[in-house]
Amino acid sequence: MPSDKNRKILFLCPYPENSAPGQRFRFEQYLHVLAQYNTTYKLKPLISQRIYEDLYSASGLINRILYLLNSWLIRPFHVIEAISYDYVFIFRELAPLGPPIFEWTLAKVFRKKIIYDFDDAIWLEDHKERGSMLAKLKWKSKVGSICKWSFKVSAGNAYLADHARKFNHNVIVNPTTIDTQLMHNPELYKMLSSRKKQEMCIGWTGTHSTLQYLSEILPVLRKLEEQYEFKFRVISNKRPDFELRNAEFVPWQKESEIEDLMAIDIGIMPLTDDPWSRGKCGFKALQYMALEKPTVVSPVGINRKIIEHGVTGYHCTTLEDWHNYLLELLINQKKRIEMGKKGRQFVKKHYSLESNGANFLSLFGLP
Repeated sequence: MPSDKNRKILFLCPYPENSAPGQRFRFEQYLHVLAQYNTTYKLKPLISQRIYEDLYSASGLINRILYLLNSWLIRPFHVIEAISYDYVFIFRELAPLGPPIFEWTLAKVFRKKIIYDFDDAIWLEDHKERGSMLAKLKWKSKVGSICKWSFKVSAGNAYLADHARKFNHNVIVNPTTIDTQLMHNPELYKMLSSRKKQEMCIGWTGTHSTLQYLSEILPVLRKLEEQYEFKFRVISNKRPDFELRNAEFVPWQKESEIEDLMAIDIGIMPLTDDPWSRGKCGFKALQYMALEKPTVVSPVGINRKIIEHGVTGYHCTTLEDWHNYLLELLINQKKRIEMGKKGRQFVKKHYSLESNGANFLSLFGLP
C-alpha cells in the first residue's frame, strides 16, 4: 500500500477535461481535493477537445470514426503508462467497442488497482440496437467483467451498486455531486439572472440523448401555454425537434451553464420507467435544487429519494399530475421559494462536494 505522500493515480476517461458533465461532476471536481494530500494524478482522455466538440453534430461522422480508432490506437499507450501508477481510475470503459482487453491487461497482467466508476446502467443494451451487430460489438457484458477485476467499484446510486455487487463485494455508492459553494451557488448569480421581462420560465437541461424524455410532457406544455404566460427553456448541446410557441433553445456552454440555469423558475426531469432510467443519478434534479429551483420529476429510480414530494418538489406519474403541479408552481411564488430553499438545503447535506468528499477520498485509501 503506497503511503499518503506518494499515491499516484491515473484517470482514464473518454472525453477531455472540463467538457463532459459525467466526468466533471463525478471525479474532475475532486482533483483539487486530491492535490491537498500530495497525490500525483494525471488524466488521459480518449479524444481531444477538437474532436469532442464535433463528435455528436450532424457532420461529426469523421470524428466519431476517429473516436473509435483512438480507442485501439491510443489506449495501449495509456495502459503501458499505467505501470508507474498505484491506482487506475476508469470512467465507464476504456473502449466503446469490443471486449475489455485493456481492463484485463491492467488487472491481470500489470496487477493494477482499478477503481471502476460508472453513473448509468451501461450494462443494458439499447432497445433500438438489440440483436444487432452493433449491440454485439459494444460487448455490454464487459461491465460485469470489469467490476470483477476491479479493486473497488464506484457506483452512482444504489441501483447501480446492486448490479456491481453481483461481481465484486467492494462497492461504494459514490453519488454525482454538486459544488454548492463555488459553482451551484445562487447568491453568486442572482444579479446576473434578472430578466427584463417578468415572465415565468420552466426549464430543462440535458444532452441530446435525453431530449427524448421531453416528448412525454409536450401535451401538458402545450395546454399550459394556453392558460398561462411562461417560457419553456431547453438547455442542451442539440436543438430539440419539437415546436412550442413559448420554447427557447439555449446551446449548452460551460462558461454560462449556471447563469442559464438561474434564468429558470421551475426545473423538470421527466423520465420513462424502465431499467435504464432507474440507473440514472438524478443530476438534473440536483442542479435545479442546488440553485433553489422547485423541481418536478418522474418518480423513477433515485428521483424518489432526491425529491421529497410536496416539500422540495413534486412527483408526477400522470399527465394530469404534470399539468396540475406545474400550474401550481407557476402561480404560487411563495411555494416556489419555499421548495427551492429546502431543495438547496437537501443537496448541501447529502449531494454536495463537501458532504461527499471523504467518501470519494476513501476510494484511494485517503485520508
